[in-house]
Amino acid sequence: MIFHEFGNKNFPHILLIHGGGNSWWNYFWQARILSDEFHVILPTLDGHGEEYQKNYISTENSAQQIMAYIKNNCDGKLFALGGVSLGGQIAIELLSLDSDIAQKAIIDGSICIPQPKLARISTIIVKLFGKLMFSKSACKIQLSLMKKMYPNMAYPEEIENYYMEDMPRITIKTLVTMYQTYMGGYRLKCAITESKAQVLYIYGEKEMSCVKESAKLFQKMHPNCTIYEAKGYNHGYLSAYLPLEWVELVNPFLKTNVQFKN
Repeated sequence: MIFHEFGNKNFPHILLIHGGGNSWWNYFWQARILSDEFHVILPTLDGHGEEYQKNYISTENSAQQIMAYIKNNCDGKLFALGGVSLGGQIAIELLSLDSDIAQKAIIDGSICIPQPKLARISTIIVKLFGKLMFSKSACKIQLSLMKKMYPNMAYPEEIENYYMEDMPRITIKTLVTMYQTYMGGYRLKCAITESKAQVLYIYGEKEMSCVKESAKLFQKMHPNCTIYEAKGYNHGYLSAYLPLEWVELVNPFLKTNVQFKN
């Protein structure tokens, strides 16, 4: 696992974890903006990006690696922790492992209730069509369609370059393991009730029901949690495609105890 750093290391630490299939650049623009006041850390998970040759193992394994980094480089504590989709699930696991690991946490579009049927379907699709779905040609088409159909969500050129380099490198093995562990295996731990972090749990209005149910379960077990529904948006849109909107939403949360209204 590789860690990219932005800002002064003496600033409060914020660690943001990318979603499955993407890489550290998921939060690139947020890191640039936040680095004026925070030391921002963006991991590249095993099996992703420049770490594509390593085996992705599980949510728990990823959390343990990140925990080791935090202990060795951040005195064992963060100001804030966050992630989108798979990254958010890893953040949840970190909160479960250490009740004092972060003062704040931002989870976006993550599930913490096992979905074995969804995992099986996703795994079958990846095994059959993964090489086609993540080929360079397919990635170019996806970027082109994004610009034409959703111009406000299109990646800037700098991110496009990272996308085109990293996405075709991800292996079918990584994708299969990721779906099996993220969707099919992970369950919210009882230890989350001991977490002292203030949590903002984001999901899009058009998310799958299992994501919304996961947010409600998390809030039930961790009362210091505010759920925010991003109207009109689908899975991970704020974190992955709309960094300015993400910052606008998250900044007040980082600086105050504000309660959010949908």
